[in-house]
Amino acid sequence: MAEITAPEDRRRLVTLLSPAYLWLTLAVFLPLSAMLFFSFLTDLPQDAPDWGFTLENYLSFGESEVYATLLWKSLKLGVTVTFFCILIGYPCALVLARTIKGRARETLFLLVILPFWSNSLVRIFSWAIVLRGNGVLERGLEAVLPWDIRLNLMFTTHAVVIGLVHSYLPYVILTSYLALQAIDDDIVDAARSMGASTLTILRRLLLPLSLPGLLAGAVLVFVPVVGSFMEPRILGGRHGTYYGTVIEDQFVAVYNWPLGAALSFVLLAVVLLILGLSTPILRRART
Repeated sequence: MAEITAPEDRRRLVTLLSPAYLWLTLAVFLPLSAMLFFSFLTDLPQDAPDWGFTLENYLSFGESEVYATLLWKSLKLGVTVTFFCILIGYPCALVLARTIKGRARETLFLLVILPFWSNSLVRIFSWAIVLRGNGVLERGLEAVLPWDIRLNLMFTTHAVVIGLVHSYLPYVILTSYLALQAIDDDIVDAARSMGASTLTILRRLLLPLSLPGLLAGAVLVFVPVVGSFMEPRILGGRHGTYYGTVIEDQFVAVYNWPLGAALSFVLLAVVLLILGLSTPILRRART
């Protein structure tokens, strides 16, 4: 790519990028800066005139084993949901990109993004209706099978995983689909002409070339799932206590914003550390 040296080109580039960076500053960095400020306070300024600065909010994470345990539980949940999203999403994207053509592809692609058109709470409560005892799923199975069915999925970890997979599966499908679509058909045809089997083409050609899109989808799933709180609280019941639900309680129930902000930044630091440590491994696997 040629370097931009002309002053006119630089001014044009700054003009084009300024709205995006301004929006990024207002929508991301400004709220994060405010929350970082709150995380070092003893109390909210509007509630306590004698507020001050402290590190106790961050030290509370190390002093209590509960926070570390819940963080580890949330990380395991993120890995589990990401695994199932990849397991289900990549084959779906592969079929959409390489097998189905025409209007059928457009229809299926529309069904993939359909969950984005509804509110997240609607999706979660829909799963609650399906998974609850004597719900839609159990009644449907009892109509087909000749014996009494009691799945007891509601208010379990399985229900939380099902709800989260349904919510974040489209990210893996979309990113993998775009990566697979970018692969030139001539490369696949050349591999077939040289006698490569379908499994070999998938393992040696399609999967390596589409791995950047698959990894992007995995990151888009893992990061929000670790801090999720709606699906665990509604679908998990007493088993739905995770790190994200504790943070929500600090803001909504306990009204301890400084501690909630500190726990949020601990989560952010851990996620960034994991992504940073995994980057060389993922880059080596991709090449």
